[in-house]
Amino acid sequence: MSTPSELSRVDYQTDPSRYRHWKLHFEGPVATLACDIDENAGLRPGYKLKLNSYDLGVDIELHDAVNRIRFEHPEVRTVVVTSAKDKVFCSGANIFMLGVSSHAWKVNFCKFTNETRNSFEDSSAHSGLKFLAAVNGACAGGGYELALACDEIILVDDRSSAVSLPEVPLLGVLPGTGGLTRVTDKRRVRHDLADIFCTTTEGVRGQKAKDWRLVDDIAKPAQFAAKVQERALQLAAQSDRPANAKSVSLTPIQRTIEPDALRYRHVTVEIDRTRRTATFTVKAPTGPLPSDIHGIEAAGADWYPLALGRDLDDAILSMRTNELEIGTWLIKTEGDAAAVLAMDTTLIAHRSHWLVRETIGLLRRCFSRLDVSSRSLFALIEPGSCFAGSFLEFALACDRSYMLVLPDEPERSPKLTVDEANFGLYPMATGQSRLERRFYGEDSALAPIRAKAGEPLDGDAAFALGLVTSNPDDIDWADETRIAIEERVAMSPDALTGMEANLRFNGPENMVTRIFGRLTAWQNWIFQRPNAVGEKGALKVYGKGDKAQFDWNRV
Repeated sequence: MSTPSELSRVDYQTDPSRYRHWKLHFEGPVATLACDIDENAGLRPGYKLKLNSYDLGVDIELHDAVNRIRFEHPEVRTVVVTSAKDKVFCSGANIFMLGVSSHAWKVNFCKFTNETRNSFEDSSAHSGLKFLAAVNGACAGGGYELALACDEIILVDDRSSAVSLPEVPLLGVLPGTGGLTRVTDKRRVRHDLADIFCTTTEGVRGQKAKDWRLVDDIAKPAQFAAKVQERALQLAAQSDRPANAKSVSLTPIQRTIEPDALRYRHVTVEIDRTRRTATFTVKAPTGPLPSDIHGIEAAGADWYPLALGRDLDDAILSMRTNELEIGTWLIKTEGDAAAVLAMDTTLIAHRSHWLVRETIGLLRRCFSRLDVSSRSLFALIEPGSCFAGSFLEFALACDRSYMLVLPDEPERSPKLTVDEANFGLYPMATGQSRLERRFYGEDSALAPIRAKAGEPLDGDAAFALGLVTSNPDDIDWADETRIAIEERVAMSPDALTGMEANLRFNGPENMVTRIFGRLTAWQNWIFQRPNAVGEKGALKVYGKGDKAQFDWNRV
C-alpha cells in the first residue's frame, strides 16, 4: 500500500506570515477578515483561483485566521468578513479545481469547508464571537455560503452585486457547504422563492434580496462602509468577550511526521498499512496543571487542554485528508485518569472565563470532527488507559468500545469514569451529549450512570451500565478485538460511511445535522453521477463552451 508523498501531503498548519489569500485588520472590538485570493496560489496545479474563488488552501488559512482571532485577540467581538477586491465578494469554490479533483478530494474539501463555516455559528452561540458578512460585490455559490454562515449579511446596493446559489443550473451539483439548508433553516426563505433562487444563475440583488430574506440589510455604495461599521459595533455590544484580557499566541504545533506515524506532544497516530488501521493514542496530562486563571493564562498555548485540542485537530484533519485507505481508527488513551478528572474540574469551574470557554469550544469541535469523520471508530480500553471524563468522550464517540477485564488481577483491570463533563460540556451537533445520544435521552439508563459519576468502573460494571460494547477477559481479548477489526476492515467503505453517519446521529435533527447528512448522502451521490462529472457532465464542461448532456431519467 502506498504512503502519501511529501508533495501530495496536505498540511493544515499555517500562520498569518504565510497567508496568500486573507488579510486581517484589527480595530478595537472589530476584526476585518478580507478575502484577497491570489489566483496563482492554488494548493494543487491545474487551475487559477480567479474572482476570489477558493480551494482547500484558502479554507485552511480561513480556519487558522478564525482560531487566531479566538485566542490571540480576545478583545475582538465581531468579525467582518468581506473582500479586498473590487466588485467581487467571492465566487465560491473554484470550479476548475472541482473538475480536476478526485471524488474523495471533492467530498473531503466540502466536509472541511462545512466544518469551518459551522465553526462561525458555533463561536457565535457559545463564545460570543459574532460574524458579519459585508458583501461588497458579486457573491455566488460557496461565497454566498460563507456569508450565510455569518450572523448577518449586508449587501451593497450598487445595481450589479447579487447573491446566488447557481450550482444546480450551472454545474449539476448541490450547494455543498450548507447553502440549501441555511437558506431554509436559518434564513427561513419561503420555499417557492428558494426554488427560484436556487435555479437562477444570475442571482438576486438589492431590495429583492432583502425582501426575500436572502440578506439582512442593503446599503448604497456611499453608505456601505458606515453601515457595516455601525452594525459591527452593535453586534459587538451583544458579546461578553473581554476588552483587556491577556491574549494567547498560538505558537507552531510541535509534531513529527514519519512514513507511518504522526507524533505530537499529546497525541500519537501509528498507521498499520497492512491492516488498514490507525491507532490514535491520546495522552493524559503529566504533572500538576494550573487550577486558577492566573496559572492558565501564564501557560498560554502550552496549557494542556489547549495544546491537546490543537494536536488532536491537526491529527484528525491530516489523517482524513492524507490517509484515505486507512478506514478504521483505533482510539486509545494513556496516563493518569485522576489528572484528566482534575483537568475537568478546572474547565468546569472556570468555563465562563473567555480563554477556558474558547478551549472548551476547540475540544468540542474536535470531538465533533470525530463524529463526522468517514472512518470506523473503535475504542480499545486496556491497562494504562484513562477513559475518564473528557477522555471518556473519545470512547462515547466511537462506533464500538471494547474493555478488557482481568479477573485474576482486578487491580490491573482498566477503569473508566464518568464525570460532569460527559453530561453536556461537549454537545454533539444535535445539541445532545454523547451519553444522551447513546441512551436516547432515557432517564432509566442515564440516572444509574449519573449515580456512579466519579466512581472508577471496571469492565463488568461499565458493561452492565451500557457504557461499553463488550467486556472480554484476557483469554478472549486478543481474538475478539482482532476478529472485530478484521471484519470491519473487510467491509465496503461506501456502505460503512452511510451506515455510520446514520447511526451516529440518531437523536433530534437540526440545521447542522441536516447539512452533514445531505453532504454525505446527496452530494456524495451527485458528485459521482455522469450528469455532473461524466465526459459531458455539467461540472466537466463548465467554461469550455460546450453544453452539458444529461441522462434525463429521474433516479
